[in-house]
Amino acid sequence: MPGSRARRDQTEHYGASTLELFFDLVFVFAITQVTHLLLEHLNWKGALESAMVLLVVWWAWQYTTWATNELDTDRLPVRFLLLAIMLASLLMAVAIPEAFGEKGLLFAVSYVLIQIGRQSFLTFTAEPGTIARARGLHILTWFCFAAPFWIGGALAEGDTRIYIWLFALLIDYTGPLFTYFVPWLKKVGTEAWQIGSGHFAERFQLFTIIALGETIVLTGATTSSLDFNLTTALAFTGAFISTACLWWLYFNYMATILVRVLDEAEDRTAIGRDIFTYGHIPIIAGIILCAVGDEIVLAHPTEYLHTPDLIAVVAGPTVYLLSFVTVRWKLTHGLPWRRMTGAFACVLVGVFASIVHPAALVTGALLLLALIGVIAHEYFFRWHRRDAQKAERTAEVPAS
Repeated sequence: MPGSRARRDQTEHYGASTLELFFDLVFVFAITQVTHLLLEHLNWKGALESAMVLLVVWWAWQYTTWATNELDTDRLPVRFLLLAIMLASLLMAVAIPEAFGEKGLLFAVSYVLIQIGRQSFLTFTAEPGTIARARGLHILTWFCFAAPFWIGGALAEGDTRIYIWLFALLIDYTGPLFTYFVPWLKKVGTEAWQIGSGHFAERFQLFTIIALGETIVLTGATTSSLDFNLTTALAFTGAFISTACLWWLYFNYMATILVRVLDEAEDRTAIGRDIFTYGHIPIIAGIILCAVGDEIVLAHPTEYLHTPDLIAVVAGPTVYLLSFVTVRWKLTHGLPWRRMTGAFACVLVGVFASIVHPAALVTGALLLLALIGVIAHEYFFRWHRRDAQKAERTAEVPAS
């Protein structure tokens, strides 16, 4: 199959296809598995393992997004490729609860097949001698180098598996920073990639929706198993409003800015790598932590939070608000002071709760007030600034 027939025309505008939306359903399940893994192992080792699993899931998904940004999903071979990746991703998600136990090999083999299989398709469907073929060989070499560590880690046991897989993650996550440098291959730069900005940004927005959807699902599932009284209703309402705040903080104007920045960037590849591939990791992690925190508050609204539970509840909104620091710095070399202040307020709530030991519902309400405070200040500040700019423009118009 000629490579040009499998690839999109990057000069045309296109959005996410129905196949990509279907593909994302597997990752709805994967995010659910990560959330439950953390809930069932709410300690530092469990947090590390959950973070590692999330990084694997994210890396499998975002590389596929880079691929579908380039490949035409209406082509039959591309459809079969995505369906095969979807099957392997489902197997990987199934193995998540026992990824550090009996199903470690299934988890690792599925991930390796996803990465090497997809990259082999991208590489060898590209025309020989093209930049796409050269770029593909670089990435494929990195994946093949990491593969023995993933498989070897799965064959090890206990903490040894964690150490080996951490090294494998280090290989995978440093590849883009070095544009997949391989000594015996001709060097490629960021110009080797072409990004369709609308489609690319939309895909990352959709994954954010997936993570928010998991928060909604967990809230509903937990509430359905409880007696619905006034306390449960208050905890349920607080969890829903908290999720709505997370949505607002990302989609009210941040998402629009990211699309415009990517569309106008001279080096879209670098922006796509730094702001989307890397920059969205703490955003997704923060949402997952918020889902865990909402479940804890819903399940025990009148009890005070023990240290592991308190850390999880406070970490969600704190990590989420701080996740925008690197994004803002990359965009403007400025800092989102309101969101940083909100994160600091969340930490203060955690300190207060560790000393006073209020009911979980009270702690959750205080964290919710911090989120609402950030949104309110940003919203009214923007309108105040718009009114000031409008007044300045009016003053500059000479009287007739």
